[in-house]
Amino acid sequence: MAEAYRIERDSMGEVHVPAAALYGAQTQRAVHNFQISGRGPSPVFVWAMAAIKAAAAEVNRDLGLLDTALADAIIAAAQEILSGQHSEQFVVDPFQAGAGTSHNMNVNEVIANRANQLLGYGLDDPQKPVNPNDHVNMAQSTNDTIPTAIRLGCLRQLAGLLDAVDVLIAALDAKAAEFDDVVKSGRTHLQDAVPVRLGQEFAAYAQAVRYDRERIVAAADRLRRIGIGGTATGTGLNAHPEYHARMVARLSALTGQQLRSNPNLFDAVQNMGDAADFSASLRALSITLNRVANDLRLLASGPTTGIDEIRFAPIQPGSSIMPGKINPGIAEMLNMVCYHVQGCDLTVALSAQAGQLELNVMMPVIAHNLFEMLHLLPPAIRTFAQAGVRSLTANRARARAWLARNAVLVTALNPILGYMAAAEIAKQALEENRTIKEVVLARGLLSEAEADALLDARPMTEGGIQGGGHD
Repeated sequence: MAEAYRIERDSMGEVHVPAAALYGAQTQRAVHNFQISGRGPSPVFVWAMAAIKAAAAEVNRDLGLLDTALADAIIAAAQEILSGQHSEQFVVDPFQAGAGTSHNMNVNEVIANRANQLLGYGLDDPQKPVNPNDHVNMAQSTNDTIPTAIRLGCLRQLAGLLDAVDVLIAALDAKAAEFDDVVKSGRTHLQDAVPVRLGQEFAAYAQAVRYDRERIVAAADRLRRIGIGGTATGTGLNAHPEYHARMVARLSALTGQQLRSNPNLFDAVQNMGDAADFSASLRALSITLNRVANDLRLLASGPTTGIDEIRFAPIQPGSSIMPGKINPGIAEMLNMVCYHVQGCDLTVALSAQAGQLELNVMMPVIAHNLFEMLHLLPPAIRTFAQAGVRSLTANRARARAWLARNAVLVTALNPILGYMAAAEIAKQALEENRTIKEVVLARGLLSEAEADALLDARPMTEGGIQGGGHD
């Protein structure tokens, strides 16, 4: 049985649209032309576009440019979308014609048709008064609405990301305190190095994530300068002189974000630098997270043939063939998310540099990848913190055992014996599989009390010169 349809019209002619669809001709053309990923726009993108349409209708109404009844219907329809209704009506593939005209018109058409319904008109009524271009898109262009929506969408998701980051920082700080008594071998170049405390390693992880948080907040602040009102090229053609300032104020109130004006609307239309900057801050976070996850996997390696200084709580069997095998699955999940985020960031960077003259036509894929990153990172970080980091236990016995065999403990004797003599002692200890203390005593270089004091690993983790040189 053929699907029921109605006829909608755009500047190119008539189009058959599903009878119950709130969208219209231009959306249907995009659905037909771009069957690429099978995905629609991110919900946060739809939310941001609806916020812009609601604010624009209110501002244009207050400026006397838009009939009050039509404006109020548009605002009511947009508010329904902001509350999560009609999500099934946003059907345009993110991979589409450049700039995002299809996205913009999808929103314009849905709001126009829903506004007409609220005014008592049927979807197929030729007299329906609200027009998607003339009324919903008044004083706007794809070229200023899409970059504004990118900024609003990222800012809307910022709090969730920062909350997840804070959960991870707290988890790492807690482990830094819990593990502060665990003195262990440091490792540089994946080779034995002077002692550190396991707590110091975790405190460093926490600090690295804090710095990433600072970078994200700083980059997000630059997203607050918006250029709505620049219309097609930044000139503001077809927008009231007061429209830009009023839109900044109205969108600030509507979204709860402290937005500000971009003083150069040409920049706002042309330049995706702020989006690329924010994306790069997410990439920096993913680099840190990847490094931490890899470190934890390495420290938990084994258990019998690896380092085994920490252990994750078992969450699921690790092999379909090897009974009893347990893998660091939570850390591996985070690795995968971070690689995906870094790929998204590369797409954003390449797309940002693809702008030409008065417009960057790659905005849809910039939006898609930014929102993908912000969608994946918070749950991945929370899961890593809660099921990964918080589950960790220290294998104190293994840490002591590795440290006892670490010939680099001889570094503490440099100020007393000299680098070359200490190197000979380390070499002998490795060749004879003996401890540094055993070699030093055998050579008669120190008394046992002196050796015990100088080779006590805990003071080495506090820095300074061993043997009383801390003044």
